[in-house]
Amino acid sequence: QVDGVLCLADILTDDSHSEATRAEAAAVVAQVTSPHLPFTQHLSSFLESMEEIVTALLKLCQEASSGEVFLLASAALANITFFDTMACEMLLQLNAIRVLLEACSDKQRVDTPYTRDQIVTILANMSVLEQCASDIIQENGVQLIMGMLSEKPRSGTPAEVAACERVQQKAAVTLARLSRDPDVAQEAVRLSCMSRLIELCRSPSERNSSDAVLVACLAALRRLAGVCPEGLQDSDFQQLVQPRLVDSFLLCSNMEESFV
Repeated sequence: QVDGVLCLADILTDDSHSEATRAEAAAVVAQVTSPHLPFTQHLSSFLESMEEIVTALLKLCQEASSGEVFLLASAALANITFFDTMACEMLLQLNAIRVLLEACSDKQRVDTPYTRDQIVTILANMSVLEQCASDIIQENGVQLIMGMLSEKPRSGTPAEVAACERVQQKAAVTLARLSRDPDVAQEAVRLSCMSRLIELCRSPSERNSSDAVLVACLAALRRLAGVCPEGLQDSDFQQLVQPRLVDSFLLCSNMEESFV
């Protein structure tokens, strides 16, 4: 009977509430919008309040005083971008790409693979929009996405290793989607993205032997090769680009480190 979504929207949009209170509200939004949960019962009231919620969450990301607050707000935004492309369009209008990419250089807000996982999830989901590419170029986002292809865990904990794999996978997916735009593709080639993608395909240790990362990197490499085939050696073209995707996948997934 109580519309919890409207309550959350009220808390998030009211600046008289402390940052900690708004961060807790963001955490609840992240939980109820999880892609793994059925959300249909709240969907209509959520759509009514979505612009307010998205705006407030992005503001919380921008003003976050700690990594934890940024993580909660960005996780809520990441989940919201999964179930409605309207949210992605709103974020584009709100200059979210600039806000998120600027945050990546602020170690106080973004200093773990868990947080970068949220950022690259948002970018991957926004990158289905054509207008996204020009914003990425303008904010030097291709370089940042390429950096995410080299995400490495500081500790060997399974959770952190898994987060690094997700960052690498989603960075490759984002790159593949954005490279529909020839300007992004040319910038990616200029920054030697192709050689990093080849390294991830050919060297299992670079991707922690993750199949998901391998598939995403093969797809991104094939997209870039379509724009700049001269950036590939013959052996890379013949093994990673020319065959069916499944054949390249099988070749790379069976590679030993000594063979690379």
